[in-house]
Amino acid sequence: MSFLRTTLASAPRAASFAATRAGSSATTSRLAAASSIRALSTSVSPRSTLLSSRTRLPRTPAAPQHQQHRNLSSDTRTKLDTLTKSSPLVLFMKGNPEMPMCGFSRAVVQILDVQGVNLRKVTAVNVLEDEEVRHGVKEYSDWPTIPQVYVGGEFVGGCDIMLSMHQSGELEELLVKNGLITSPDQPPAAEAPAQQS
Repeated sequence: MSFLRTTLASAPRAASFAATRAGSSATTSRLAAASSIRALSTSVSPRSTLLSSRTRLPRTPAAPQHQQHRNLSSDTRTKLDTLTKSSPLVLFMKGNPEMPMCGFSRAVVQILDVQGVNLRKVTAVNVLEDEEVRHGVKEYSDWPTIPQVYVGGEFVGGCDIMLSMHQSGELEELLVKNGLITSPDQPPAAEAPAQQS
């Protein structure tokens, strides 16, 4: 019985030693394979010469942005400028606040509702009703998804950013600053005393 325990106890050490020896020969094999692959990849073939002789233009961050704004018509830009500045809070969404047509739009409406924003005072633009606005707002804000929220005429973000701002408290500060909600620190407005006759 003790022989069995000794053998089992020393088995991991023996396996470790064997793995070390095998590892060094495996490492040698891997190095040999890597050098032969390098040799194959550096051999010149007519096709690889053609591929490598192509000129590649560097991508600049300004190029895609310039292209996008170039596709936005001046009428659409004017319409979006007017819409985004028409109200303290403008929400471009699929559907309307009473009946959102996508989960992300619903989430933004719920976040605004939890924050205490009066949704009847929000300008909600249903992008499903106007294809030009639907595509134009993405180019206008340089943001690829809908919903999009504008506060005080400035683009705030989409669903993920709104959720993040809500969780961090930044959204509440922004809404208070723009007069969309009252500060939780501020006591409610005192009601005027009733006049006695």
